[in-house]
Amino acid sequence: MPFSFFGGIFPEYNKENTSASPVIEMAQPSEVALPLLQHTGAPCKPIVNVGDYVRVGEKIADSEEKLSAPVHASVSGVVTSIEPCPHPSGTKVQAVIIKNDFEDTSVPGCEEVTDDFENLSPEQIISIAREAGIVGMGGAGFPLAAKLTTAYEKKIDTIIINGSECEPYITADHRAMVEYPRKVVDGIRLIMHCLGGKTALLAIEENKPDAIATMKTTAEGTGIHIVSLKTKYPQGSEKHLIKTLTGREVPPGRLPMDIGCGVFNVDTCASLCRAVKKGQPLIKRIVTVSGSAVVTPKNLLVRIGARYKDVFEFCGDFYEDPYKIICGGPMMGLAQYSLETPVIKSTSALLAFCSDEESFEKESACIRCGRCVRSCPMRLMPNYINLYASAGDIDECVKLNVSDCIECGCCSYVCPAKLNLVQVMRMIKEKLKRKG
Repeated sequence: MPFSFFGGIFPEYNKENTSASPVIEMAQPSEVALPLLQHTGAPCKPIVNVGDYVRVGEKIADSEEKLSAPVHASVSGVVTSIEPCPHPSGTKVQAVIIKNDFEDTSVPGCEEVTDDFENLSPEQIISIAREAGIVGMGGAGFPLAAKLTTAYEKKIDTIIINGSECEPYITADHRAMVEYPRKVVDGIRLIMHCLGGKTALLAIEENKPDAIATMKTTAEGTGIHIVSLKTKYPQGSEKHLIKTLTGREVPPGRLPMDIGCGVFNVDTCASLCRAVKKGQPLIKRIVTVSGSAVVTPKNLLVRIGARYKDVFEFCGDFYEDPYKIICGGPMMGLAQYSLETPVIKSTSALLAFCSDEESFEKESACIRCGRCVRSCPMRLMPNYINLYASAGDIDECVKLNVSDCIECGCCSYVCPAKLNLVQVMRMIKEKLKRKG
């Protein structure tokens, strides 16, 4: 019986435009820009040079650091430059630029490898995940190989697959479960086999009845249990998903694996299946393209490295110049400053909004209503953190556990004074990071 978690909100989900929209493969762009940092951890270093010819699936960048994931060419063609390019984080990072020859020439090895993964050892599965460059595709981008290694070493007892997709507008995981259920199930089975788990819990919010029905049918007899959850934001946060499914709470400063749980995204599982069974590295992903400024919202299968301008153009471009473009969902996504920014492995959605979607109300004084406290799923006190931050008292913010903030946006969403509480949290955490 699912539990629940403290706080949370119920925003308009705005999934109607794409929840029933089948995934369409986007036309190949004439050029891709592949950032050398598409994951949590150390950036990669290029292993190709300008002028080199590369094929689809060929490794073009890697790192010797444990917490990293290699980058592969998503098109075939010639490397025209290695230079800084805009990144979804708002910074610029080094990227390998490839001019597409539209031949789609694949590197040898991108073919069926094995269909009998029961004989693979955990070490082999982890190695395949690492070489395929698979990262968490729900947004965090944590390298899958590192996550599996830690989960294996800690001998976790609960495997959770996150199919909740609670952010408004985004339907990428929803469509993956409806259209590629066998790949998702086989990927989950691979993780179960790797970690020695007999069962796994696949959590899906009840606003996706077709995904629930499809996954139940496909997962029958596999030890994968489909759990239908009440629709509530931020259900997809791994700490709150764990609380909902198991009743366990992740202590401040600790990780899910410290309490015996491992959480994996559904599309990450599908990518692992493709890597093990077909030898395919992570070079494509589903991206939801939506928002009031987009002419034809769609779910697209996009080559990693395709620029935003090409993605939006494939969806009919804009009704008008967008006021705001967001990478990710409207609650936790990041506003973008350039259409030259490329899609990376963790890009789940691109949203474009008209100016009338934006509230221009100015901040006013806190009215002490306590709504931010009641809605905060981490049981923080955003009102007092904001107060001490305004006074420059970072030490008091630390005492109020500001580092536990998951930046879900619930506090800002409910604040009648329109205070930019999430931004305050981010600024404090950045100051603490620099302070060391």
